[in-house]
Amino acid sequence: MGSVKDLVVLKKPEKELGVGRFIFSDRYSVFDYGEMPDKIDYKGKALCMISAYFFERLEEEGIANHYIGVVENGRVKRLDELEKPGNVMQIELVRVLKPTKKNGYDYSPIVAERANYLIPLEVVYRNVLPEGSSIFRRLEEGIITPEQLGLKEMPKPGQKLEKPVIEASTKLESEDRYISWSEAMEISGLNEEEIEELKSIAMRVNEIISREVSRIGIVNEDGKLEFAFDEDRRLMVVDAVGTPDECRFSFEGIEISKEVLRHYYRKTEWYEKIKALKGQPRWREKVGVPPKLPEELKRTVSEMYMACCNELTGIRFFEVESLKEVVKKLKEQVSE
Repeated sequence: MGSVKDLVVLKKPEKELGVGRFIFSDRYSVFDYGEMPDKIDYKGKALCMISAYFFERLEEEGIANHYIGVVENGRVKRLDELEKPGNVMQIELVRVLKPTKKNGYDYSPIVAERANYLIPLEVVYRNVLPEGSSIFRRLEEGIITPEQLGLKEMPKPGQKLEKPVIEASTKLESEDRYISWSEAMEISGLNEEEIEELKSIAMRVNEIISREVSRIGIVNEDGKLEFAFDEDRRLMVVDAVGTPDECRFSFEGIEISKEVLRHYYRKTEWYEKIKALKGQPRWREKVGVPPKLPEELKRTVSEMYMACCNELTGIRFFEVESLKEVVKKLKEQVSE
């Protein structure tokens, strides 16, 4: 069980790929805290439909991935065969090999493997540098330079990059951290050619997501992707893809992703504790239970996910106002 979706294993991955099911929940998580106290109605179904839509687009473009279909009444179906939205996706499973922790992290058990495993990286693409992006903190601290982003000077919040930037962070450590591509090679067991192929696939997926969301007036600002090797050591895209939880989307100047929830929590004392304590031992216990969301905001965020799903897939899965109307309400609520 993850903080926002559950996994049911139907066939364990061993020498061959396994089979499993993601159950997309109405839970949400922000700031790496884990499960938050509220649930967002219909979020799980909306995210499942959006991710299925993008996996089917990736298939059309010849990009390998682990998607099999959406489960309805015990049958695995394509998106356009569904009678109603569902929250269960059938997928191929790979082995998840964890690094051992001693004096840092030892990735040798992963590097020693040849195939059928989750690559222990999160790959982040950036098209825009929105306010609140972690990149500004890292620029201020000198961890990265504007030149590494293809810029001549310090960027401003909201700046669009001339060329997307692809970064890597760890995936299987207790706290994710951004790393160089040379360290990414070391901990994942990928060679230079494979790292370049992974970056190339990430760029293509970014282009597909950006193209699809722009049809309905959404800007794909940034997003994260995960990869695995199949049993023949071919790269494939795994986890979920193209959803407002995996990506930071904006519509008419307002964030329509999980960032809306982060925006609300950044105004709370609870968030101030997170800033002070995150990374310390047992920091989640120390910051305490997060405050609950206002009912009106919770309802509008639910509508945001549903409207996004309807308009992206082109299928009216949910009875909800247009994204434009929902965003109008959201603007009023987040500016209060």
